[in-house]
Amino acid sequence: MQYQSQYYSDKLTFFQKLRSLDYVLLSTIFFIGIISCFSMYSTDGGEFLYHSKSHIIRFFAFFTMMIFLSFLSVKFWHSIGYLFYALVLILLILVSLYGVSASGSQRWINLYILNLQPSELMKISIILCFAKFYHRVQVDNVNKFKNLLIPITILIVPTLLVVSQPDLGTSILIAFSGLIVLWLAGLNIKYFVYSFLIFIVSLPFVIAFLKPYQKLRVLSFFNPDKDPLGAGYQIIQSKIAIGSGGLTGKGFLKGTQSYLEFLPEKHTDFIFTLFSEEYGFVGSILLLLLYAILIYRIYSIGSNSRTFFAKLFCFAYSASIFIYVTVNMSMVLGLLPIVGSPLPIMSYGGSSMLSTMIGFSIVMSANIYRKQVVS
Repeated sequence: MQYQSQYYSDKLTFFQKLRSLDYVLLSTIFFIGIISCFSMYSTDGGEFLYHSKSHIIRFFAFFTMMIFLSFLSVKFWHSIGYLFYALVLILLILVSLYGVSASGSQRWINLYILNLQPSELMKISIILCFAKFYHRVQVDNVNKFKNLLIPITILIVPTLLVVSQPDLGTSILIAFSGLIVLWLAGLNIKYFVYSFLIFIVSLPFVIAFLKPYQKLRVLSFFNPDKDPLGAGYQIIQSKIAIGSGGLTGKGFLKGTQSYLEFLPEKHTDFIFTLFSEEYGFVGSILLLLLYAILIYRIYSIGSNSRTFFAKLFCFAYSASIFIYVTVNMSMVLGLLPIVGSPLPIMSYGGSSMLSTMIGFSIVMSANIYRKQVVS
């Protein structure tokens, strides 16, 4: 029976693969993408300017790429787990040596058609790498020293490289992505408790090593009114914009905070602020509902997969999407310090969109090849 199901999965025709796509997940991704296109159009003042044009082109290009990559066997994704991580790690090293600098950070590498931010790809590659690593590790062996040392080293190296760019927010999200897989793989809870206590104790020393602008972000989180025209300006304007949206919002292209240029970074990390101002509480709840469906479908696909590799990736990726959405929305609401975390699909950024769509490709592949066994 195992041989037959494996043979069936490997020999699917193109139309069988097409029918095996999760159309609820596909529709949800597409619908959030369309909302993001309208929101980006709004950030450009109701005109097709640079940000809106680039975002629309990238969304449809990467969405199409995602569908085609979904047809690749889940065995393929398993086989390239370490290679993908190694390539992204090399890109991170190249960024530190020859990267493009902007706003005091060196995070991008120029590929001519796209300024690639490898740290965004690391969010996916670390999950893929860990899913492959723990695929063959028995639960009883997860807490052995070797099975702790290797993953921790794999996680620390890219995290430190991203911190040095400097990009504290993305490095934290990469660390969270890796730790989620460790937890799902069965790592003893005591290690997380000890790590958390060590982090709390060392927090004053960590803050001492932060860049001046990063310290200002932390201070403005606790008291944004202390510097309302400086470090606290962005979060104050974000709260005003969200609050002014009321129950049903001001309407499409009618967000005053956005149009009067009171809101900085409205096309990237603060895209939810613009959306909330235009569509209000009702629109925000509907967007949250779409993300909830997205996360649930990814989790559901993982539950139905026969292989532990696919289960681990889907569970970790669904948890990561939840964290990305939670961190971004908490950030713009003033519940967390500003850490530079994009809202998946919605925020402007080619690297973020590419990374997110590759993640969805692997999830879709796990659904199409859910009967396939990875040895």
